[in-house]
Amino acid sequence: MENLSLSLSGNPLAELISDEIYNLLTTRGLIDEKSVRDYIIRKKFKSLRSQKINASDAIETLCEEYPYLQFDTIRKIVYQPRN
Repeated sequence: MENLSLSLSGNPLAELISDEIYNLLTTRGLIDEKSVRDYIIRKKFKSLRSQKINASDAIETLCEEYPYLQFDTIRKIVYQPRN
């Protein structure tokens, strides 16, 4: 699976904001790491689903990548409505 979490500069939000802005926000403590993690998980889930992997298997794959999160936690992340 391709690495969707980081650009070459370490910016996981490269398609949304520039590396400069990401680094500035990070150094000032204005990036919510949990929200960024959840965004990455949702993006990876969509990528897996687009490869015709069923939802349960996609969540299991994410559980292997994020072993500190339970299956139900990842399920809630990928299915929660975004604000």
